[in-house]
Amino acid sequence: MNISEDMQIDTELKNAVTVSDKIAQYDDLAKRLMGNKIILAHILVKVVDEFKGMNPKDVVPCIEGDPFISVIPIEPGLTNAVKQKNGQRIIGFNTENMERYEGVIRFDIVFYVRLSDGLVQIITNLEAQKDEPSGYDILNRAIFYVSRLVSSQKERDFIKSNYNDIKRVFSIWICMNMSENSMDYIHLTDDKLLGSYQWKGRIDLLNIIMIGIADELPEHDEQYELHRLLGALLSKQLSIEEKLNIVETEYDILLDENIRKELGSMCNLGEGIRDNAIADVIMNMYKKGYPLEQIAEIVEKSIEEVKAVIRKRGFVLAQL
Repeated sequence: MNISEDMQIDTELKNAVTVSDKIAQYDDLAKRLMGNKIILAHILVKVVDEFKGMNPKDVVPCIEGDPFISVIPIEPGLTNAVKQKNGQRIIGFNTENMERYEGVIRFDIVFYVRLSDGLVQIITNLEAQKDEPSGYDILNRAIFYVSRLVSSQKERDFIKSNYNDIKRVFSIWICMNMSENSMDYIHLTDDKLLGSYQWKGRIDLLNIIMIGIADELPEHDEQYELHRLLGALLSKQLSIEEKLNIVETEYDILLDENIRKELGSMCNLGEGIRDNAIADVIMNMYKKGYPLEQIAEIVEKSIEEVKAVIRKRGFVLAQL
């Protein structure tokens, strides 16, 4: 391998690391954006029966405290933390320094919600996925997450054998880049196989909501109201102005300066990720011998723009 090839490999590795870092930053911003209470409220009024028909602004006060974003470990034994206060043993969610559990998988967003009656709490988990995973069935993962939300309540939300104190849990999954807009409600049912005996207990404790967001933004109507909002917020194609117009004008959501900055940063990162993806396509085609004219036509760039990408990636060839 000569020096020129070494330099090309080094450049490609740096590009890969840069893209990976941008994706990580984008994902982090997306979680923080989705963790804003007004956005969570818009989701709750569409998926939780007790909130349906309510104005999202009236649901915001029902979300207790600040949502936990990317801090609560999923692994058994790590979700809860034991603390001492005034000589008493207190168990709560584990929100210790993330570096202590580096590499541990965490819930994206977890928060408590007080229902409108002011008495009943539910625990809600929100997970945002850039697409449907190919390495495993996403519903299996959702079932694991919702089960962990139940099992982790022992000694935190209920003690010993007080199983009647278990709180209802919702695990809401938002999957982008799907073939169609969809929403499924997956929950327990009671099929009477023999007799009609009514077993005591709550069959509504486990709830999974799967939300599929298609690439093309739907029209703003009641059926696709939530999909349009989520699609706009998480889109890598829309500009900051387009996003703000949809969110503030169509949904009457007044965004503070911090949210505006996060949206702007997401748009910039999304544009960078798109540019790198296009550059990867250009380089792959160029290495396979495609003519510059054909590459330019396929990626919808000028020949000069294609040449600029190839030069930037460290290729200096005579035909350029």
